[in-house]
Amino acid sequence: MVRHLLRGRQRPAMIRHDYVAFYQRLTAPFVRHPGWIRLLRFFNHLIEVVMYGCYIALLAGLIWLGSRVSWDAAFHRVLPFVLVPGISFILLSLVRDWLNSPRPYEEWAIDPLIPRTKKGDSMPSRHVFSAVTIAMCVLRLSWLWGALFLVLAAALALIRVIGGVHYPRDVIVGALCGLVAGSLLFI
Repeated sequence: MVRHLLRGRQRPAMIRHDYVAFYQRLTAPFVRHPGWIRLLRFFNHLIEVVMYGCYIALLAGLIWLGSRVSWDAAFHRVLPFVLVPGISFILLSLVRDWLNSPRPYEEWAIDPLIPRTKKGDSMPSRHVFSAVTIAMCVLRLSWLWGALFLVLAAALALIRVIGGVHYPRDVIVGALCGLVAGSLLFI
């Protein structure tokens, strides 16, 4: 029994060391090349802007195409593309607030490459969830563009982990939730 308790106490230190070492290996090329850090931050912001901008353009396009038939058609055409992401986003936010998981820079002695001061709400990643859900909306209308947006969402997930603002599990759970929510558009 004592041995079991001792092993339990040793494990967190080992995990801590392993995550810090993992993050240092992951970010070593960026630390050696400070210009890469600027690129990482730039692409983090760019992908966010592209995703949210294209989502607004998608909704506007659906309204415009539907309004050519009737406003009722426009409403029915755009409704699933608003309700599915909107309700899913609210539910995910409630779960995330309830979990209130700490961010990597709160728990470990790491210096995140993406500056952030927010505490908690790390899992699931809402940025990745939103990006995947938007990609699924685009995928519903165009396989080619949807695939491109899924690649952008995967890049954003990687950037968020390298940036030190999320654990890998946070972005994986966010992506899976986005896939589940987005798949509702295909029903």
